[in-house]
Amino acid sequence: MTQERALLHVRDFEEEAHRRLSPPVWDYLAGGSGDESAVHANQAVLDRLGLHPRVLTGTAGPDLGTTLLGRPLRVPLGVAPMAHHRLFHPEGEVATAQGAGSAGALFIASIFANRTLQEMAGAASGPLWLQLYWLRRRDQLEKLVAGAEEAGFGALVLTVDAPVVARRPRDLRNGFSVPADVRAVNLDSAVMATTHRAVAGTSALAAHSAEQFDTTVGWADLAWLRGRTKLPLLLKGVLTAQDARLAVEHGMDGVVVSNHGGRQLPGAVTAVAALPEIAAEVRGRCAVLVDGAFRHGSDVLKALALGADTVLIGRPALWGLTCGGSTGVAAVLGLLRDELAEAMLLCGLPGLGPVDGTLLHPHRPPGRRPL
Repeated sequence: MTQERALLHVRDFEEEAHRRLSPPVWDYLAGGSGDESAVHANQAVLDRLGLHPRVLTGTAGPDLGTTLLGRPLRVPLGVAPMAHHRLFHPEGEVATAQGAGSAGALFIASIFANRTLQEMAGAASGPLWLQLYWLRRRDQLEKLVAGAEEAGFGALVLTVDAPVVARRPRDLRNGFSVPADVRAVNLDSAVMATTHRAVAGTSALAAHSAEQFDTTVGWADLAWLRGRTKLPLLLKGVLTAQDARLAVEHGMDGVVVSNHGGRQLPGAVTAVAALPEIAAEVRGRCAVLVDGAFRHGSDVLKALALGADTVLIGRPALWGLTCGGSTGVAAVLGLLRDELAEAMLLCGLPGLGPVDGTLLHPHRPPGRRPL
C-alpha cells in the first residue's frame, strides 16, 4: 500500500484509489444510474440514523462472531459481488479472496470474475460464495453451478434487480468497455464478447446485458435453479417485504437487501430504508444480508440493529484492492471490523445478540462525514 499518507479511514482508501485509477475505470466504479441520486441517498439515509451510547456497562472486548446459513463467521462482514477485479489489481479476485479471508469475512465472487473458480477457492481462507445473473444460455448457468459445487463454494447468490444494466451516464460518456485482457474466465468467450467492444457514446456493459440477460425470468423459474444444486440459494436486489416473502415461499435460503449501489433503478428506495420491513417479514425463515454505502463500522452496527445478519461491503473493498491488493482488502475490512468493535463497546454491547432497533435514534442531524 502507499507510504505517502496514513490510510486511517475508508475515505482515505477512496481518495488513494481515485488517484491511481484511470478516469474511465474510476467512473465505472464510482458512478450510478440516472442523476446518481440513489448513490447519494444510500449514504444520506445512514447518516440520519443515530446510535444511543450506553455508559457504565462493564463491557469489554465485544465478540463479533456470528453464524450465517448455519456456519460460523468471525465478523458480520462480507465483500459484495462485483465484476472484473483485474481492473483494479493484477491478481484480481484471488487477492480479494485472500484479503477477505484474512479479515474473517465472507467473499461473494461475481459471475464475471477474472480468476477461475478453482483459483478463487484455492486462495480463500474464509467463506466463499458465487453470484449469478440469469443468462439466456442456461447451459452456462449449469456449468457455473456445477463448477461452484466442485470447487467448494458455500452458496449461490442470484442477482435479480438487473434484467438489464441501467443507463449510467458516466459509462456512456466514456464509451466504457472492458479491456481485452480482463476476461470473465468462467464463461464462454462468446458470451462475453460484447463487453469488449468499445463504441463511442455507448456502454458495452449495457449492450452485453441486453444481449445476454434473460428478461423473461420469473418466480417459477427458480425451481429450475433449485433443481440443479444442493447449495443454499439467495436472491440479491430485494427491496420489498412482498418480494422477500415470495423468496421464502419459493425455497430461497436468504435475501440480499440492495439497490445495486444506486446503479440500477434511479430513485429506488435505499437498502437501509427497506431493511426493517424485510427483516421483520422473514425473520427466522431466511438469512438477511444488506449492502449499500457502509463506510464506517458504526454504519455496520446500524444495519445490524435494523435486522441484517451480515453487511456486505462494495466499493470500499475495491478501493482497498486498488491500493494494496490482498493487503488493501484486508486493511479496509479490518478497519471496519475494528470500528464496529469500538462502536459496540461504546454502546455497551458484549456481542451481536443484544443488537436491535432500540440502539437507534431516527433523527440525527445531518453532518459532514469525517475524512
